[in-house]
Amino acid sequence: MLQRIQSIYLLCAAGISAGLIFVFHLWITNDGLSVFAKDDILYLGLFLGSAILSLISIFMYKNRKSQFMLGRLNIILNFILLGFFVYQSLNISGETAVSEKGIGMLLPIVSIVFLALANKAIKKDEDLVKSVDRLR
Repeated sequence: MLQRIQSIYLLCAAGISAGLIFVFHLWITNDGLSVFAKDDILYLGLFLGSAILSLISIFMYKNRKSQFMLGRLNIILNFILLGFFVYQSLNISGETAVSEKGIGMLLPIVSIVFLALANKAIKKDEDLVKSVDRLR
């Protein structure tokens, strides 16, 4: 299970979605307060949902098609999260409520990269199994 490279990629995506949201702030308000994902229930739910999907996908190693489908669903979830961040940063223009954007807004992009690498490795495994079945 963990000896496969896609499991490592999925574990990295889960670590980014579940762990780094408490380390990196999303933005800093005009008052100098750092806003983390745990401060907003929507962002926290989407990040933790992404982490849970990644962990579930790790343990579905026997069913590669479902694992691939969960990876795609997780990528879509991260794009939705990224869309919320883009909307948040573009909707509030100037210095009204957001003073400085944080690196936490880039976490979904890093997670999407790891999920895409995991899906590529899952697809490679599936193609290998199909080619072996063809030879029988």
